[in-house]
Amino acid sequence: MTLLRRLPLVLLTTVVAACGTSRGPAAGSAVGVSPARGKKPNESRESTTVHTAAGQLVAAQSTHDSIAVSIRDVMSGARAIFGDTLTPAPAPTIIAVSDSLSADASVEEVEPTWDIDVRSYETHDRVQKYVSLFSGSARQTFQRWMQQGVRYMPMIRTKLRSRGIPEDMSYLALIESGYSPHAYSRAAAVGMWQFMTRTGRGMGLRIDWWVDERRDPIESTDAAARFLDHLRDQFGSLYLAAAAYNGGPGRVARGLTRIDDELQGQNGDDAFFALADTRLLRAETKDYVPKLIAAALLAKNAKRFGFDVDSVKPFAFDSARVPAATPLTAVARASRTHISVIRDLNPHVLRGMTPPKDSFTIRIPKGRADSFPVIFDSLTKKELTAYTRVVTEKGQTLKKLAAKHAIESNQIRWYNPKLRVSKSGVLVAGQTVLVPTANAIEGAFDVPNPEIERYGTTASGRHIVRRGESLSIIAKRYGTSVSALMRLNGLKKQVIYPGQSIVVRGSARRSTRTASRSE
Repeated sequence: MTLLRRLPLVLLTTVVAACGTSRGPAAGSAVGVSPARGKKPNESRESTTVHTAAGQLVAAQSTHDSIAVSIRDVMSGARAIFGDTLTPAPAPTIIAVSDSLSADASVEEVEPTWDIDVRSYETHDRVQKYVSLFSGSARQTFQRWMQQGVRYMPMIRTKLRSRGIPEDMSYLALIESGYSPHAYSRAAAVGMWQFMTRTGRGMGLRIDWWVDERRDPIESTDAAARFLDHLRDQFGSLYLAAAAYNGGPGRVARGLTRIDDELQGQNGDDAFFALADTRLLRAETKDYVPKLIAAALLAKNAKRFGFDVDSVKPFAFDSARVPAATPLTAVARASRTHISVIRDLNPHVLRGMTPPKDSFTIRIPKGRADSFPVIFDSLTKKELTAYTRVVTEKGQTLKKLAAKHAIESNQIRWYNPKLRVSKSGVLVAGQTVLVPTANAIEGAFDVPNPEIERYGTTASGRHIVRRGESLSIIAKRYGTSVSALMRLNGLKKQVIYPGQSIVVRGSARRSTRTASRSE
């Protein structure tokens, strides 16, 4: 019996012992839960709400209420927040508990389940390393990550399920970003799902100066589900798909090709751990799947490991269509809420205003859609103004222009991606500059250029796949063959996706070494 399975028995036995002087319980006086049997992962269920059936236990009306409370706290706390992969029982089953063995049996029936393979690898050294880390020295960080994910989990699980992706792959977002829409890595990966610019665009996300949907919890989750679906199809394994999500499908494919003879008889998930024991993956990718397994193991056993995660309302909103260049402060006024709420619902709107050329669908608090248009139409021109246009004069500096309008120099740069300034800070005369108002600045995010990673470039014998390209088109462009490209990139199928980086020149052995440095 594993440690996880002993914990409920120890706690429950202690409670029963403490109540030993009480009279025996009346029939049906103590509560246990029997989850529905025979259900397959990803069947339709109610895990899309924060409060699941598993958390709605019937209180026992007897001297053994303390037993029911303990079972609820120990076994249902995590699932009431993070859900489970089983369909909930039609109603909690009331069973009599005459001794600790019966009580243990009822607890055993509500052991958490996963729709990814956790049990086969939970004792693996790499997994145990992160179980110890997340429940030890990194406990506060892991607790914060879990808490941040509570409001997004119903949405994430629903979107993964709709594409046939196991719902527990939702913990990828936990280890990627701690469920933070504003997470930003050294490699310029952005958002909850940590997309690079080229991959995000390849998955259909809008990424430009005004809007970055990598920061949008809804759109980025859709993109992540599409990407994982593609990678699972390519590699035939969720854990290899996860490794490719982190380290790049090219590196994983070439690594599998190199150790193909050693993988005979191993399934896809085992193949990841075999590949992780080589030098063909980066250290970060070797630990990526163990982190995922450890996160899933702890999140669904939160109470047992001493984590206290509170239930919060799910991420929900109404929508409204507004004109181009509408300040988010105006949206807040028309929604009868604070600007911080609008920023929270629209983390992908970077400049505190909707894009300047087209109307835009903006998110507003739930229940405000009916009143929004009337209030919005009553706003003044000043309240609806996000910027003014100024034509620069000869010798005018950026600093002086900013001071004239009582704002900072960098705030002018937020709204002028093509601003022409000399090294001495003098603005090129005659150019039109957008000078933001306080309305726009109040709702803006100070973020790096979303296009730091340029899309569609070729470097060091590599090509970034564009939408509509195939291997045959790329092969023709570089004067090579489809079979050569497949060999160079370790591809078993002629399947590529927009934003993918593929090797187009060099030997297979050389390209593997190159990939380890550039992917």
